Amino acid sequence: MKAVNYSFESRLPEDLYWFNEPSKFRVEDGLEIWTDSGTDFWQRTHYGFRNDNAHCLLQEVTGDFCLSTQVGFKPQNKYDQCGLILRLDEDNWIKASTEYINPENSKLGSVVTNLGYSDWATQDISPDIRQLWYRASKRGPDVRLDFSLDGMAWQQMRICHLHQPSDKIAVGVYACSPLENSFWCRFSWLSFGQNEWEKE
Repeated sequence: MKAVNYSFESRLPEDLYWFNEPSKFRVEDGLEIWTDSGTDFWQRTHYGFRNDNAHCLLQEVTGDFCLSTQVGFKPQNKYDQCGLILRLDEDNWIKASTEYINPENSKLGSVVTNLGYSDWATQDISPDIRQLWYRASKRGPDVRLDFSLDGMAWQQMRICHLHQPSDKIAVGVYACSPLENSFWCRFSWLSFGQNEWEKE
C-alpha cells in the first residue's frame, strides 16, 4: 500500500472516520481523546459480556501493510487503555495497548477476537510508563504486533491470526475506559506503510 503519515496538526484527515466517536476530542499537535466511561472492546470469553463501543479512528485498507503510532496517556482507572486496532466486525478484531491496573502494575498486551471470542495476552509493565509506540504488520491473515519504549528499538508482543477471511479491514487507533470514569490520551501521529515483516 502507499505510505502515508497523519500528523494530526490541525484537523482530522478526510479519509479517516470515527467508529464510536468520543464526546470530546481535539486535533492540535496530535489527536487528543477524552474517553467516555463504560467503553470497551471484548467478546464473551471468561467474563461473559459483549462490548463493542470503544472509540476508534479508522481507515479501510486492503492487502498487506504496516501500521504504527505513538501515544501518550494519563490513565486514571482500572483497564483504561489506548493503542492500535485492526477490525473486521464486532466478532473479529485485534487490539494492542497498555491497560492500567493500579499504581503498582499495568498490563502491556493484546486482545485477539476470532468468531466472537476474545483472548488477552499480557506482560507486566510499569504504570509509570506514560508513552509508548505500537506497530502492527499484516501479511495475509496473519499479524505481528510490536511495541517500543523509544520508537527505535522494537520488541515483539505476539504473532496472531484472523480466522474470518476479508479483502478489507479497518485499522487505526483506539481508546476506551471500561469503568465509570474517563481518561486523556494523545496520538502524536498515525503511519501506514509497506509491510516489512518477512518470513523467518
